[in-house]
Amino acid sequence: MTRPPQQNMETILTINGLSKRYGKIQAVRNLEVGIGRGAVFGILGPNGSGKSTTLGMVLDLVTPDSGSFEWFGQKPSKESRKRIGAVIETPNFYPYLSAEMNLRIVADIKGYGHDDIDRVLETVSLSERRHSKFKTFSFGMRQRLAVASAMLGNPEVLILDEPTNGLDPQGIAQMREIILKVAAEGITIILASHLLDEVQKICSHVVVLSKGKKLFSGPVDKVLAVSDCIEVAAADRTRLAEVIAAHPKFKSMTTTDEICLAYFTSDVRPADINTFMHEKGIVLSHLAERKRSLEQHFLALLQENQ
Repeated sequence: MTRPPQQNMETILTINGLSKRYGKIQAVRNLEVGIGRGAVFGILGPNGSGKSTTLGMVLDLVTPDSGSFEWFGQKPSKESRKRIGAVIETPNFYPYLSAEMNLRIVADIKGYGHDDIDRVLETVSLSERRHSKFKTFSFGMRQRLAVASAMLGNPEVLILDEPTNGLDPQGIAQMREIILKVAAEGITIILASHLLDEVQKICSHVVVLSKGKKLFSGPVDKVLAVSDCIEVAAADRTRLAEVIAAHPKFKSMTTTDEICLAYFTSDVRPADINTFMHEKGIVLSHLAERKRSLEQHFLALLQENQ
């Protein structure tokens, strides 16, 4: 399965200047974010970046020091909270009860009927283990049951805090498929993660946090489009190197046996380089863009904001 396509979306969560301090630690600093309906939105950052605190505030579990947020274009309320499912902490169910019985208890607490249990168990691929006791479940299965419990009542938004944390590669792949399956049903997903690869594979949009501060926010594909490296080659390599070094945005260059890797201080398109070289009388035999991965962009942002 692939990430949901980007589209013009209704804003389902608006965060306006949220801040939270714990003693001397500024956990979240004046955060501004908008999340569209149908997005798979990743909150990305290292430990201590403010991801969990942000989720806690928009779920009314943590009181912000300043700022505000709106769900579905309105101030948060009990009614809006019912439209949101969340998995924030380690799954906690009755160990000697079956998966189905645990979900029945959760449904009773939330005021829902039991008709939805079959659907959510099927979604997380636990139908065949519905009568197994929770204590016999692997950690990955426990995580999936927690997602099933959050989906009871068919919420419009599903919030997941580090959903793949502690899982083995198979468990990570299973959780990824579940998230994409849920997103394909039109449910908005908001997830916090420090795993760059998973965010890149799952999310349509991302916000990057560091020490509570937003460094970047936008579509993942836009992040991937960022490039500061252009591959070039020409018959006269010496002259090529001289001209490239004269480009106003030139930063550095490395060479291999066949091509030069030219790095620039800001985003430069291959077409710009082609025009620049042509004006200097150089015909390129090779021209290609090396796109920066989400990980490279993330690390660059962290370095720039230290």
